Amino acid sequence: MRPVVLIAAGILFAGMGVYALTAPARLTRPFGIAVTTAAGRSEVRAVYGGFGLAVSGVLCWAAAASDDLRRGAVVAVAAALAGMAAGRVVSRLLDTSSAFYPVWFYFWVEVVAAAALLAVN
Repeated sequence: MRPVVLIAAGILFAGMGVYALTAPARLTRPFGIAVTTAAGRSEVRAVYGGFGLAVSGVLCWAAAASDDLRRGAVVAVAAALAGMAAGRVVSRLLDTSSAFYPVWFYFWVEVVAAAALLAVN
């Protein structure tokens, strides 16, 4: 079960990464963020694209790694996901409420993914 969860999470991160690299403006559009400059596209490609592909690689590697290395990698990714979800909660406390999609949809994706990773670790 563990490798399935790690690889599934890795595939989701890979999808996000490839999408960000190839269509940065479309990736941010649901959040109301217009990416209209080369610097903006570079930022989306770096943060969502590069990070997504790196995390994907780490998770897929962790699926076959030794216990100690796997645990560390999985905890790091789960912590990153939990931090992203926490950032959405802080934003909700400081800003006005938002519709379920996209903010709260991704909040739940992040929470469930972090929990699933920790559960199989």
